[in-house]
Amino acid sequence: MTDKFFDVEGEEKEVGTTDAVQGTTPLYGSQEWHDWVMAKFEPGELFDGNPTCAGLRRVAEEILGSIIVSRPSQVFPSTDPNGPGRATVVFEVVIDWQDSGRMRTFSDVADVWHGNTDDLFCAHPVATASTRAEGRALRKALKLRCVTAEEVTRKKDVESIVRSAVASSRPVDGEWNGDDNITEPQIKFIDSKCKQLNIDVMGFINSGESTFDTIDQVSKLKASKMLGELNKYQNKSKQIPDEILGYTKDWRQ
Repeated sequence: MTDKFFDVEGEEKEVGTTDAVQGTTPLYGSQEWHDWVMAKFEPGELFDGNPTCAGLRRVAEEILGSIIVSRPSQVFPSTDPNGPGRATVVFEVVIDWQDSGRMRTFSDVADVWHGNTDDLFCAHPVATASTRAEGRALRKALKLRCVTAEEVTRKKDVESIVRSAVASSRPVDGEWNGDDNITEPQIKFIDSKCKQLNIDVMGFINSGESTFDTIDQVSKLKASKMLGELNKYQNKSKQIPDEILGYTKDWRQ
């Protein structure tokens, strides 16, 4: 006995794969679908619970049908002559839907730059962006509610890098060194937030593990983390300590 598979148009297709637990294949994209598909991956095709691109290819062909086309449709390589820069790739996957002769195309885009990619892969931005975009297209076809293993950045604080770039009014694909001194836009942003929240600026920047005689001794990365802390105070997810209350406008003198 074969199971029934329903595609997005509602057309009924027979599938020769049976769920060993439930004895039936869930409807495509249903609440049960994600868990059913994730159970198809081998342990070596998962990294911290996220499927690899290679695993997605195998499972997509097992469940959805033969992959007829798998290629980058658009590539925007880095134009930075002094570093890896930013690369963007649009990737498309064409599947012979249930090997019925009816083709379905899925595509997605990914970009890679030093702030959202670990250094080992950042050195090859086009190839890394291509793998990420392919993985996104495949998980879109499989209707998975997760990211791929290749999309996860494990050795960098992406949020802090982006926040610092925004606060310093610089494009996120520009050079960024967290060990550099705090920028003037960051100082102004911290001052503005502290004034808004009635926080003593020097008391605040010295409320962590490090102490500073002046705010100019703070690094870019530390300043970025301070901005994150101020955001927590602003949205009331963290209470402001009483000892740092009391803003004074001449705190830099």
